[in-house]
Amino acid sequence: MSPLLYLAQRGTAAILAVTVAVHLGTILYAVRGGLTAGEILGRTQGNLAFLVFYAVFVLAAAIHAPIGLRSILREWTRWRGRFLDLSMIALSGLLAGLGLRAALAVYGA
Repeated sequence: MSPLLYLAQRGTAAILAVTVAVHLGTILYAVRGGLTAGEILGRTQGNLAFLVFYAVFVLAAAIHAPIGLRSILREWTRWRGRFLDLSMIALSGLLAGLGLRAALAVYGA
């Protein structure tokens, strides 16, 4: 793995550790309070802080997951080279696009 990919993997892991903990904590808090999905959406729509938080979460996951999957595929299969790299870049773009679309939908944009 190149030093740039290594740093990207570790940096996004640190971001994901925080965002996953906050996300799960928020879910536990909301569920214990008896909020429904509709009530949660009502509170998050138009909230820029939630949009920014989930955009960071999505982008970190979209970078982190394909790098890890690339390493696994290189180790377990014969898949190598430029096609593997381009496939993981495409996967990253797909994850980022779908995740940001969902975050924007919750925001109400």
